[in-house]
Amino acid sequence: MTTSFASASLPGSPGSASPAAPAPIVITGTGTDVGKTVATAALAAHGLSEGLDVGICKPIQTGLGPGEPGDAHEAARLSGVRRVLEVRRLPDPLAPETAARVAGLPQSTLPELIDPIRAWLRAPGGSVPNAPATSGPARGRLDLVEGAGGVLVRLGTDLTVLDLARSLDAPVVVVARAGLGTLSDTELTVRAIEAAGLRCAGIVIGSWPADPDLAERCNLEDLPRLTGVPVLGRVPAGAGALSQAEFGRRAPGWFESGPVTALRRDDPSAQVTPAVGT
Repeated sequence: MTTSFASASLPGSPGSASPAAPAPIVITGTGTDVGKTVATAALAAHGLSEGLDVGICKPIQTGLGPGEPGDAHEAARLSGVRRVLEVRRLPDPLAPETAARVAGLPQSTLPELIDPIRAWLRAPGGSVPNAPATSGPARGRLDLVEGAGGVLVRLGTDLTVLDLARSLDAPVVVVARAGLGTLSDTELTVRAIEAAGLRCAGIVIGSWPADPDLAERCNLEDLPRLTGVPVLGRVPAGAGALSQAEFGRRAPGWFESGPVTALRRDDPSAQVTPAVGT
């Protein structure tokens, strides 16, 4: 399942992804445990449903020992994605900078994380899982890079997911909570992304309840108004317990019209059609 590459310098500008492939989408959150991994899986399953060759990357995984399935593998298990990269793993369930310090290990640097990701992005893609034999080659690529915790969590000394996104020239998707308090958290996150000169492509609600309360219903309307970016979709609470087949069947319906094509850098003309559903 895991694809790994040795660190290597690649041709092209050091500040952008290779022109050989569309830039990835970086997925961050308003904090920890907001549903980033399941939201990543949902976007991945949606991409597969549109005939794209999808990959999932986790630059740093903390809190797990060798051989234990990490977030990227869980997202791949749910979605059916086969191209997976985990760059580094640290044993303690802490922010990556802290986890490295506690373990007595060197801090991660931008080149140590970015070079393997660039190599992975430049590698040939695979076939689309479960696609009909008559469907032909994949219609394009969709590479998802899931960060750790919130947008300013340190991956290393003075290193955040914003630095990864800038180096990859990637848009950023924010996974947010549904309930009371999410308006401030999400607006602060979007402002941090934009202050770094990056594009926030949209928001995904990481766990949408079956019976949303008044605050949750109002938040769905207020989030785009206050942040200036669309709500791309809502992942139902408990979706991570679904089988791969059921998850893949349902995931496209959790998003508004056209989010995946709008996010992909090689299809800049595509637009998200925002809508507020029930």
